[in-house]
Amino acid sequence: MSDIAVDVTAVRGSFRLEVKTEFSQSGATVVLGPSGAGKTTLLRAIAGLDRGVQGRVRVGSDYWLDSERGIFLPPHRRALGYVFQDGRLFSHLTVRGNLDFAERRARGKGLQFERSQILAVLAVEKLLDQPATTLSGGEIQRVAIARALLSRPQLLLMDEPLSALDIARRAEALAYIEQLPEEFGIPIIYVTHAIEEAARLAKALAVMVEGKIIASGPAQAILARLDLARYLGHFEAGAIIEGVVRGEDRAYGLTRVDIGTSTLEVPILGLTMGSQLRLRIRARDVAIAITRPDHLSIRNVIPVTIEEIAGEAGSAFAELRLLAAHQVLRARITRRSVEDLGLKPGGAAYALIKSIAVDRQLIAEGRRKGK
Repeated sequence: MSDIAVDVTAVRGSFRLEVKTEFSQSGATVVLGPSGAGKTTLLRAIAGLDRGVQGRVRVGSDYWLDSERGIFLPPHRRALGYVFQDGRLFSHLTVRGNLDFAERRARGKGLQFERSQILAVLAVEKLLDQPATTLSGGEIQRVAIARALLSRPQLLLMDEPLSALDIARRAEALAYIEQLPEEFGIPIIYVTHAIEEAARLAKALAVMVEGKIIASGPAQAILARLDLARYLGHFEAGAIIEGVVRGEDRAYGLTRVDIGTSTLEVPILGLTMGSQLRLRIRARDVAIAITRPDHLSIRNVIPVTIEEIAGEAGSAFAELRLLAAHQVLRARITRRSVEDLGLKPGGAAYALIKSIAVDRQLIAEGRRKGK
């Protein structure tokens, strides 16, 4: 019984939450879904913030909730850290005061981290003497995460912690958050409606719609599913692929990344040879050819097999699932192009990907070779 098991029901007016699932105790699980899907209600049920929840919440061998047996641990007795959208720091305290408060209140048998390690990983050292009211949005969230870790949690819950940040601050904060599972070995349940955050952070992904989880599993597999497109959004829909840095062309500012039997050229990353990383390539940034084109400005021409084609009558577009070696890509093209090119499942084609389409903010560096 090592995983986090949740089997809960809650009713709020006309809304009904009904979730039965398990979360891994390693890495980050992202709960992704539109506003109103019940993501925050689920986190509150796990945290014990809503007393009317029925069912069970088990973390490892510890039951935080079992309504049939009359078990309900109040929030302060659940070994968890909760990071809210707005950080919720104590405004009358300095950063040091906020962190000291968390350490004094820490209870239970959650993980205990070295304060110095937390301050270093989240780059909080220089902020310690600042009043909480003087911090930027990104700094507030970093301090909120540090405070949560100092509470000795077994589990970290994060409720859209970046939703109030601009694009630049969001990318900066993501770089800190993605280090947490590896640096501290703590499981994270992270709620968002932003696919770019899910693609960067998620080891596992759960898609939530109208109070229920309709799909869950490894992030790569879930994002590659065409049947989930209407829930994940067409504009940002895409796939995650894994690669290894094999070299750089500094003269032209490009990094070469092996993705199995093919190589992608992307804007220079500044990573060492052998670094492993994840790339997210949006479906709308992939074009299709049935013969290998010549004299083309697009640098990445990847041989693929068409696995699946999905399109709705009345819609201009079709969604394609493509197999490149052992990795999955997605493409979104017009239904007319599918017909004109004679595309069929099982057919061979070429995926055309602009180097510039793999934006630096959509790249999450994995464990570097030798680290």
